[in-house]
Amino acid sequence: MPDHVYKSIELTGSSTVSVEDAVQTALAKAAKTIRNMRWFQVIETRGYIENSAIAYWQVTIKIGFTVE
Repeated sequence: MPDHVYKSIELTGSSTVSVEDAVQTALAKAAKTIRNMRWFQVIETRGYIENSAIAYWQVTIKIGFTVE
């Protein structure tokens, strides 16, 4: 198995639907410019409140990808 070198970035995705959808939003956006994504880690989950109800979810993730 070859040696791999990884780089990681942090992104925050948001969604009015769910936490999982917020993660998917961040991954989909990252996939437009980042190749070789290999893993993600949820760093923080929070929500935004409007009128005493959840307006949307915010999820900060760390994405790891191999360096070419």
